[in-house]
Amino acid sequence: MITVMLADDEELVRQGLRAMLSAAPDIEVVGEAADGRSAVETARRLRPQVALLDIKMRQPDDGIRALRAMQGLPEPPRMAMLTTFDVDEYVSLALRFGANGFLLKDIEPGVLVRAVRDLSRGGAVLDPSVAARMVNAQRDEARAAAPARRLLASLSEREREVVTLIGQGMSNAEIGSKLHLSEATVKGYVSAVLSKIGAANRVQAALLAYRGGLVD
Repeated sequence: MITVMLADDEELVRQGLRAMLSAAPDIEVVGEAADGRSAVETARRLRPQVALLDIKMRQPDDGIRALRAMQGLPEPPRMAMLTTFDVDEYVSLALRFGANGFLLKDIEPGVLVRAVRDLSRGGAVLDPSVAARMVNAQRDEARAAAPARRLLASLSEREREVVTLIGQGMSNAEIGSKLHLSEATVKGYVSAVLSKIGAANRVQAALLAYRGGLVD
């Protein structure tokens, strides 16, 4: 069973997410929080495998503070940030501080369930709409794309295949199935890719794949 915690200061949003996730037989929502501080304490107490955090709660940076604090827990959950179509500095901060994904609040039920499953397996989830807006939010998209292409050019053909599939949100197991590789081998490729491109996590690698044109 995949255990999930929800953190959003709007009760209706939490109710909607809970209803969508409760329909999945392998997912259980074990806790909720309405602000960042409560989210951290709930995660510390319940140790959920996945946490969905509103990027802005009681205060504009509340979700970011919760993300950073939860990264320091003995068993931090896999964390995806809930956002709207607006892309601002908080999305960039969440990426920098290690968010494992970004999901829109009006996400479809099936997409949400699949995202939680992917997160629990170590995957990254990046809504294409959010990714596109994150890329377009760059002051000069051409300047952002050029270094991305240079970094990707330094990878081997197999490593580029791996980072492309990361960009599509696939877990290590799914990448292994797609490329006919063992999960351990894929893990080695992922580590090598992250090191070569200077990415702190899979979401940063996914965003690079978008910027460099590997993923539409």
